[in-house]
Amino acid sequence: MLAELAGVSAARGGRTVLDDVSLTLSAGEVVAVVGPNGAGKSTLVSVLAGDLPPVSGSVVVDGRPAGRWRPGELALRRSVLPQHTAVAFPFTVAQVVAMGRAPWARTSSAGQDERAVAEAMAVTEVTEFASRTFGTLSGGERARVALARVLAQRTPVLLLDEPTAALDLRHQDLVLSVAAARAADGCGVLAVLHDLNLAAAHADRVAVVADGRLRACGPPGEVLTGELLTEVYHREVEVIAHPRSGAPLVLPVR
Repeated sequence: MLAELAGVSAARGGRTVLDDVSLTLSAGEVVAVVGPNGAGKSTLVSVLAGDLPPVSGSVVVDGRPAGRWRPGELALRRSVLPQHTAVAFPFTVAQVVAMGRAPWARTSSAGQDERAVAEAMAVTEVTEFASRTFGTLSGGERARVALARVLAQRTPVLLLDEPTAALDLRHQDLVLSVAAARAADGCGVLAVLHDLNLAAAHADRVAVVADGRLRACGPPGEVLTGELLTEVYHREVEVIAHPRSGAPLVLPVR
């Protein structure tokens, strides 16, 4: 187990956003967090990252309470892709990706910087515009560069908040295939997704969050049911087996 929330409640602006949530992230798995807007998904990422202290409960990263790690130590153990990445100065794509290596400065792994940046840019398909400034990119290109920065950080825990939101169909699958490859190498990946079918196709487990509570967590075929999703999203859906893969296929009833 690489990270864990145990009975966590969290608040923003004096309002409870997470209520008694328990969730684990283990090496070798991709966990997709799904749920309606305002359910508490991004707050869950912030708490698990150690960026937002919980009101109650415990958060453990790499065997130690998250609050007991120094920021620099935590940055060697988990990397975070936020929903939006802003770059205030005209940094090039290569420079932005290289920022992911900052936590490793003055460590024995600093010599891996060049290779880590090059590999991260290659797998996210941003190498061809390495010399362009971040501000000249499209929304989808910026999203892939932001992911490359996270990959270059090379931490065992990857926390990705809506990594596919700005991407076209091919790059959505590319991003989640990269996540699966990192998991296969022994990392734990947690990704907030809005597309339930992407979650069903790529995740080992799906965590359904609604109204700040964890409603279900388990394999996609067990969790993504028409009954639960209809209740959670307040929209009637049906779930059928994909004709080729057998994965759950979530369809709105029209």
